[in-house]
Amino acid sequence: MLESRLSTTRVPGSNRLLAGLLALPLCATSLLALATPARAASLPTASVSMGDSYISGEAGRWQGNSDTASGSRDGTDRSWNGSGYNPSAVYGSTYASGCDRSDSAEIRSAAGISQTQINLACSGATTANVFRAADGGQSLKGEAPQADQLATVAAKNNVKLITLSIGGNDLGFSDVITSCVKDYLIWDSYCASDEQAAIDSKMSTAMAGVGKSIDEIRAAMSKDGYAASSYRIVLQSYPSPIPRSSENRYSESGWDRADAGGCPFWDADSDWARDTMVPEISEQLAAVAAGRGVQFLDLRDFLQGREVCSTSDQQAAPGTAPSATTSEWARFVDEGLSASQGTVQESMHPNYYAQLALGRCLTLLWAQSGSDYACRNTPGTDASGMYLTSAS
Repeated sequence: MLESRLSTTRVPGSNRLLAGLLALPLCATSLLALATPARAASLPTASVSMGDSYISGEAGRWQGNSDTASGSRDGTDRSWNGSGYNPSAVYGSTYASGCDRSDSAEIRSAAGISQTQINLACSGATTANVFRAADGGQSLKGEAPQADQLATVAAKNNVKLITLSIGGNDLGFSDVITSCVKDYLIWDSYCASDEQAAIDSKMSTAMAGVGKSIDEIRAAMSKDGYAASSYRIVLQSYPSPIPRSSENRYSESGWDRADAGGCPFWDADSDWARDTMVPEISEQLAAVAAGRGVQFLDLRDFLQGREVCSTSDQQAAPGTAPSATTSEWARFVDEGLSASQGTVQESMHPNYYAQLALGRCLTLLWAQSGSDYACRNTPGTDASGMYLTSAS
C-alpha cells in the first residue's frame, strides 16, 4: 500500500524519501553486522577449557610422587604450608565441589594465546554435562552445563580458543582403573578382556556424545553472535598414565608395584591399556574431530617415559627433591596398599609437571592452524622440551 501511494502521488522529494526509507533496514543491518566485531575488539581475548578431569587440572596438587606420607611428602605436595595441607591453595574454591580446577591446569599454563584464561572443565564430567540445558544438558556439582556457562563467558569476552577433553567418563575410565587395580590386588586375574568389552559397548554412544558436545559449543557461540571462523575448537585425546610392562621399573611379582610404586596393574593389563585402549580411544576421537571439522590434539604418547613407575623416571625421596626432568608426570594410584596422601580421584591424572607441559602443547598448537598434531616430550627436559608432530 505504501509503495502504491508513493508511485501515484508525485510529492516533491518523494523519490529521495523512498530511497531513504528503503535504505534504513540495510543501514540497520550493516550497523548490527559491525557491532559484533567492534564490541568484541573492546573485550579481553579469552581461551576456554571445557570437559573433564584431564583438562580441569585434577592432580595439579602434585609435583611428582613420593612414598613419604607426612609433611611435604619430600616436596611433592604443593598444598603443604609448613604446618598442614591446604588443597584450596591449588584448586581454589573448586576443591570443595570436587571440580578440582588447578592453578597449573593446561589452559592456565598455556602462554601467548589470550589475555584471559577461563577453565570451565570439571572432574567427573561426561558429555551430558557439556550440552546446553535446553538440549538435555545436565548440571554437575552445583554448576550449570558447561555450554551454558560458555555462553555467559562468550558474552563478556572475545573467545578465540576452546579446548575440549571429554568422553573418558562416558567410557567409564574410573571403572576401568578400579577393576584393573582390584584384579591385581585382590582377584589375581586380568582385567583387559572384560574392560575392552565394556569400552566397546559404550564407544558408539560416547563418541556420539563427543560430537554433540562440539555441536552444543558451536550453538552457544553462534547464539552469542560469533562467526564460526572467529574462534577455534580443539578436541584432545588422553595419555596413558602407566607404562608398558617392559618399561616398568617394578617387578610384576611381589607388592612393590602397589605399596611402593602406586601402579598396581598386571603386565598384560598394562600393555593392553598403553597399546590398545589408549590408541583406540585416540583414533575414535580423531574421527569425531574430523567429522565435526575441528582441530585434534593427539596425546596418546604425551607421557611416554614420564608415566607412573616408568624406568625413565623416579619418585622423590628424602634427599631427592622432585624435578620436572626426573620425576613422574602422573599421579600414582593413591589407594590399595599405598599410604593415603591426597584424594583417590587425583589418581592416574597428569600432575603439576604434566599440566605445564600440556600448556606448552597448547601454545605450540595455537601457532598451527588447520592440521592435526600429536604432542610429545623430550627425555630429560621439562615442559620446554615439548614438541608437535603430525598426527597420522
